[in-house]
Amino acid sequence: MILRQLEYLVALAREAHFGRAATACGVTQPTLSAAIRELEAELDVLIVERGRRFGGLTAEGERVVEWARRILSDRDALRQEVGSARQGLAGNLVLGVIPTALAVVGLLISSFQRDHPRVRIKVLSSSSIEIQRGLDIFDLDAGVSYLDNEPLLRVGTLPLYSERYFLVTGDRRVFRGRKSVTWAEAADLPLCLLTPDMQNRRIVDAIFQKAQHVPAPLVETNSLLALYAQVRSRGMATILTQASLYVLGMPRWLRAFPLVAPAARRTIGLVYPDRKPQQPVARAFVDSVRQLDIDGEMLRNIPPALRQQR
Repeated sequence: MILRQLEYLVALAREAHFGRAATACGVTQPTLSAAIRELEAELDVLIVERGRRFGGLTAEGERVVEWARRILSDRDALRQEVGSARQGLAGNLVLGVIPTALAVVGLLISSFQRDHPRVRIKVLSSSSIEIQRGLDIFDLDAGVSYLDNEPLLRVGTLPLYSERYFLVTGDRRVFRGRKSVTWAEAADLPLCLLTPDMQNRRIVDAIFQKAQHVPAPLVETNSLLALYAQVRSRGMATILTQASLYVLGMPRWLRAFPLVAPAARRTIGLVYPDRKPQQPVARAFVDSVRQLDIDGEMLRNIPPALRQQR
């Protein structure tokens, strides 16, 4: 067995297509197919269901892929460990981040990149479900997600900040002179909200239900930028977090009201595989983030009236 065979198999499991997997690995399709047949022969098990095209993995094949991913991840970790002793930490760091927390990524990685300039970072906008799966199959090194709303499995956690919620609108006539707005009042406005498949929307829906007012949003989207555009161009209202206000800024036309009755917060944090030894790049990133005050940094950069909600 050679590592190249495992790389081909993992690529095939990811792409679910022999041709695309071969292209991703930089080899011809016959080369990839032959390598996987050799792996099957060595393990004496059928890994891939074959017909005129890729037919999926067998039950045994699924287990082989799980081990292949783990072995390749450990291979990468070994390279990082040995290389860092000679030239300093190097490698790749892949982060999955829920959309509402993308605003904090710059705060998370700036000092890390300064200390480890040879590490390349990829940031992916991902749902909480995608982050869990990405950590499980070693596609992600760490993630930023909710820590206290839906179950997290096989991960270590590091709290970053408490997510607070604000009604945001460009209509200056709405709630003139008010310092806060209730969830019940917000439910009656023409709202644009995130789609129900996103955990932030599920949290918001649960809070509305607790307030006994369920909104009927006029627009739903999985993009925070699209929410902002609806508020900007159509005068609609939406619900954003302080992280979103931090990155989008507070232009003069925008108004934000803390949402109350009920008061609601959720904890956003770093999640990373709970295994030892940790991958060196992931371990260094967690250690770097542990030194930061994300909550304080965000609140220092939004208007004083909103800072008081800490």
